Amino acid sequence: MKCQYDKNESLYVLLSQTKNVDESILHVLIQILKRENNQDCIEFLSQDQNQRQVEQEILQQEMLNVEKNDIDKVSNVLKTIKDHDFNRDDYSVEVYEEIKEDLIKKISQNRKIIALLKFLVHLTALDERYLQCGSNSLHLLVKMKVDLKVQCFENIKIRNTSLLGANFVRCDLSGSEFDNVNISGMNLNQSKLFNCKWRNLRILEVMKLIVHNKQVTSVSFSPDGKSLASCHDDGIRLWDAKTGRIQSVLQGKRLAKSVCFSHDNTTLAQCSGQFVFIWNLKGEKQISKFIGHTDTINQVCFSPDGTTLASGSDDNSIRLWDVKTGQQNVKLVGHQNSVQSVSFSPDGTTVASGSDDRSIRLWDVRTGQQKAKFLGHYNSIKSLCFSSDGGNLLGGGDCSFRLWDVKTGQQIAQLDGHTASVLSVCFSPEGTALASGSEVNSISLWDVKTGEQKAKLNGHTDVVLSVCFSPDGTALASSSRDGSICLWDVKSGLEKAKLDGHDDSVLSVCFSPDGTVLASGSGDNSIRLWDVRTGQQKSKLKGHTDFVHSVCFSPDGSTLASGSDDNSIQLWDVQTGQQQAILDGHQNSVLSVCFSPDGTILISGSCDKSIRLWDVKTGQQNQKLDGHTNTIYSVCFSPNGSTFASGSSDGTICLWDAKTGQQIAKFDSNQNSVQSVCYSCNGTTLASGGRDGSICLWDVKTGQQKAKLDGHQNSVLSVCFSPDGTRLASGSDDKSILLWEAKTGQLKAKLEGHQSSIQQVCFSRDGTTLASGGGSLLDGGDCSIRLWDVKTEQEKTKINNYDNSFQSVFSSSIGFILASGSDDNFRLWDVKKGQQILPSGDRYKGILTKISTPIINTYDLLNSTSPNITIHQISLHPNLEVQGALILKGEFLNYQGVDLRQLLKSKGSLIIENLTEQKQM
Repeated sequence: MKCQYDKNESLYVLLSQTKNVDESILHVLIQILKRENNQDCIEFLSQDQNQRQVEQEILQQEMLNVEKNDIDKVSNVLKTIKDHDFNRDDYSVEVYEEIKEDLIKKISQNRKIIALLKFLVHLTALDERYLQCGSNSLHLLVKMKVDLKVQCFENIKIRNTSLLGANFVRCDLSGSEFDNVNISGMNLNQSKLFNCKWRNLRILEVMKLIVHNKQVTSVSFSPDGKSLASCHDDGIRLWDAKTGRIQSVLQGKRLAKSVCFSHDNTTLAQCSGQFVFIWNLKGEKQISKFIGHTDTINQVCFSPDGTTLASGSDDNSIRLWDVKTGQQNVKLVGHQNSVQSVSFSPDGTTVASGSDDRSIRLWDVRTGQQKAKFLGHYNSIKSLCFSSDGGNLLGGGDCSFRLWDVKTGQQIAQLDGHTASVLSVCFSPEGTALASGSEVNSISLWDVKTGEQKAKLNGHTDVVLSVCFSPDGTALASSSRDGSICLWDVKSGLEKAKLDGHDDSVLSVCFSPDGTVLASGSGDNSIRLWDVRTGQQKSKLKGHTDFVHSVCFSPDGSTLASGSDDNSIQLWDVQTGQQQAILDGHQNSVLSVCFSPDGTILISGSCDKSIRLWDVKTGQQNQKLDGHTNTIYSVCFSPNGSTFASGSSDGTICLWDAKTGQQIAKFDSNQNSVQSVCYSCNGTTLASGGRDGSICLWDVKTGQQKAKLDGHQNSVLSVCFSPDGTRLASGSDDKSILLWEAKTGQLKAKLEGHQSSIQQVCFSRDGTTLASGGGSLLDGGDCSIRLWDVKTEQEKTKINNYDNSFQSVFSSSIGFILASGSDDNFRLWDVKKGQQILPSGDRYKGILTKISTPIINTYDLLNSTSPNITIHQISLHPNLEVQGALILKGEFLNYQGVDLRQLLKSKGSLIIENLTEQKQM
């Protein structure tokens, strides 16, 4: 520990030597070194004439009083740091985490030291003796989240480090050289990447290959781990497990549902329909067809010695086949419903089967007799896997999976963590870890001994149908209904390769308290913050793993709360986009969140029928309120914060005392299901929107219904009073927004434009603008946010830039900003201009005029390089972003030698190499 302290302190003291040196000296010095093309900075600074030159240029350019002592300080730092371990070791590795954490605390606010670190980064372009300290400096700058956007980093040489999540938006990285650098989650949107040499890259998404438009039903590693087989609706594909390249395609006439390698890698078994097919892998020919089942076969599995094949079918039977002759050895009968999974024990004497009848059965392979029957699952058993010693059996199918003792038949453990059915489970080869894939698109890694979840792997966009460990246990393959196969590094939990899409409803919109930001939550799991004035995206918040149903700003506009189908509530810092807290406690989807007027309490309503009160400062749950008998769709504080209301699909509205949690009143709405509730500005009236298409106005004091407003033809999903209480807005499944006179209940206007359901409506703080969030593209919706002029009742702006449907929007209180939430992020919009907030995209004009050709029009390139890009990405699992980046020549190779340019192109970059040559021709 003392050694670590000494290292940290010595580095801090070293970097602090320039604390009294103006950073402009470093800027001018690097300019001179570049101009002189000097590759020995210490030698250059040791010469008096060069020092005088530096002094003169600083005086000319900056009008500063520079002393020789200042230049000597810089020279001394360079001499010392050259032999420091900061210039030898990779500070991004785990052993330096404690040192870095303490160091960053000391230097993160020190402008002079930050300037020195930037100087060391630029020095790598000139003096190769400083490559590692320059690389470590860039790593520290990224870790400290120093603003590196729109800067020139030409010709820098970075090696042996991690730039995970680095934000290089609109930077010039031309001529840069990266070697053994982790670029996962890097934001290179609209950057210039000319003649780069990036090699041995480590990246979350090694490649993106379109596998098929339909589902990949099964994956299987070959016993030697060199190949991977995947099932598609047109046959089987064999992949090189190291490079991710397709080796061969075995064409079939119908969906290949399951595939399995023989122990010696020579044959492959496939089931399609009622038949089993055996392929010779060397000749890529079908050599056998097993006939016997009378309904669809769901899975096939070779015995360890390769002589027997087991198949499970919708005809409720398991059949054991002689692989050599193709003859049926035995038919195993006992299940009362379809057999979904089969698995051999390691010694080959037992075969296990899992069925839609919710049972697991063990069979003697030699006699065909049933040895045991395990009961406990409450859903179909979709997947089975024996441990390496055969002593344990794992079964998955419902939202949990269970570990069984094969000898006693007793359930050892039940592992909970998935929020939907587990469709596939697999032990690691050594039996210490297991993987599970579920209907919520994620894969979980578990410690078998403790039963704890070690990691959650997110990368698929649809149901995970199959998971499989490589023979050495270092890699995991997963297949999904999204048509992709992902390869994962088991140790790091990072996605190594994607052998490959985002459309759903905007469920919530919300203005920030100042009105300058709009938040939106969507079925694509993201929350986005939008600049209301320009309509441009400010931030995309990634943290939720499922639909974001509701977003809400704190009264001061500094914090945003989001509720999701992943059962969690997340709190975000609006200014930085950083995740502040995750509030866990609900057992089902969180559909509504609302801050108290003083911002100290957050209430949430959920599909688990409960309301929970949270302390915003500590993140602790204060109370859990039970009173509704069904899903709670909406919660809302009264203006004075003393009470709050909740609306439920049980058809009732409850009023609660915010301090004690006691239920004050319960209104029976007769609206079938209450979808939304909202207090008027004076707190005397409560509006409720129902599934029957009606809006009810309630007297909060007496509990009497004051009025019932009929006008919608379908469910009213959202109601909102204007800040002055004179207007009430309602959004419906009938694709319309209605504006009502709050006092009389008279219909004032009908706003039309959305192509599907209106998920939420929200007034700006001044009441002049109404925001609405539209429904799913899949349902014929437009996934748009629309801004309406309340006075003229006309649409002001339509914001189309969304990957998926909005779940939530919310208005800020301090200006013209709107936040929107979706699958994995949120955006900020400028309400006045109706555009996502972004810097200008004209920085490429000079470049593009030089490379334009008859083949590619300059105008098209300019448009394509000025998309609504993400400026700020916050994510637990960040993705590389290169939208609008320009790439000319150069190399982009991962550590396996795979060319990443196709991945970069698929993410929106422009590969423009050879265009200059074409123009000359």
